Amino acid sequence: MNPTFLSWGIGLAATAGVILRPFRWPEAIWAAAGALILVALGLLPANLAWRAVGKGADVYLFLIGMMLLSELGRREGLFDWIAVRVVNYAQESPRKLFLLVYLVGGIVTTFLSNDAAAVVLTPAVFAAAKKAQTKPLPLLYVCAFIANAASFVLPISNPANLVLYANHTPALGLWIARFAWPSLLSIVATFVMLRWTQRADLTGSCACDLPVERLSTNGKLTLASMGVTAIVLLAVSALDLQLGLPTAILGMITALVVSIKERQSPIELVSDISWSVLPLVAGLFVLVEMLDHTGVTRELSALLAQATRQSQPMTAALSGLVIAFGSNAINNLPAGLIAGATALQAHSPERVIDALLIGVDLGPNLSITGSLATILWLSSIRREGEEVSFTQFLKVGFAVMLPALVLALGARLLIGR
Repeated sequence: MNPTFLSWGIGLAATAGVILRPFRWPEAIWAAAGALILVALGLLPANLAWRAVGKGADVYLFLIGMMLLSELGRREGLFDWIAVRVVNYAQESPRKLFLLVYLVGGIVTTFLSNDAAAVVLTPAVFAAAKKAQTKPLPLLYVCAFIANAASFVLPISNPANLVLYANHTPALGLWIARFAWPSLLSIVATFVMLRWTQRADLTGSCACDLPVERLSTNGKLTLASMGVTAIVLLAVSALDLQLGLPTAILGMITALVVSIKERQSPIELVSDISWSVLPLVAGLFVLVEMLDHTGVTRELSALLAQATRQSQPMTAALSGLVIAFGSNAINNLPAGLIAGATALQAHSPERVIDALLIGVDLGPNLSITGSLATILWLSSIRREGEEVSFTQFLKVGFAVMLPALVLALGARLLIGR
């Protein structure tokens, strides 16, 4: 068999495994198995595979920090404390509770990234739904969809932003000028469509006037650490530095301080975290390296350059749409890598690159495998005993994602005139 076709077949099978989860095995097993098979059969040199794994170093560090903070928040009662206040403020209205969770999700995504919204916010929202005695799934959907809808408000709102632009991320002021309107339309359209799809489950009333317990000292410490992390990420982003290391350091310091105060081993805390997401990301990066090794990136860049010469606006619109749907096949982090490398080789103008970014960030709202944030969200809700199938999410995602994507791309193209 032709080595190129065999490589593609293995990559396709691994991707299908991540999406379909045969035997209910974790997504990480399929991505890692695909990567290992490529190396074992000599289809991808080991040094290239290792280099691909290294490309995700900043993402791994970022996730480590966020997962540590999230687990601390869960253990120290921070999420329950937040949940009680949100539920009481909703005044017995599931619809108002839905709106409040959406607003909080938008803030968390903007300043702590979409992965943080999935990792940190989801447990708090589940706790809020439980205390409010209302159906949890509509509120949990909010965590998944706002995590992507608001993920291009700022450069730090999504690690995929940094992956796509590599070391050429636009300055903060320029970023806001180019993405303010697309982000606003994305957030509003996503809310309207998601609210519409969940309208049947947001009727009636929910609990209110719940007793408010005092937040423990360690809970306050965790909350303060999250706030400091948001400030640090903004500062680091403004300096055009990588986000992973400071996030990991803050998470580890907080975990260590809390463990010392409680006189407990941090091993127990670490053992409760779902670490499978790290080999999943590594495996996806290797699969992308295989595509580059087999010449896919080179062909795509030539096609993109030719299309741009013919019509820049049309190329931008089509590129955004294609990468939006493509992100659901291979996940938006590796899709961002492919898009970034392709645009760089094609010397694409900023309008095309920005359209690719919107597609990479917003397109994953279509399916549960579209973004790392959604996979993290899925892992979080499974931990709470909830389950959402691929087709179940797809039905909601198709209604929610497409209008937001069209509006955001349209706004960016109009701004680019």
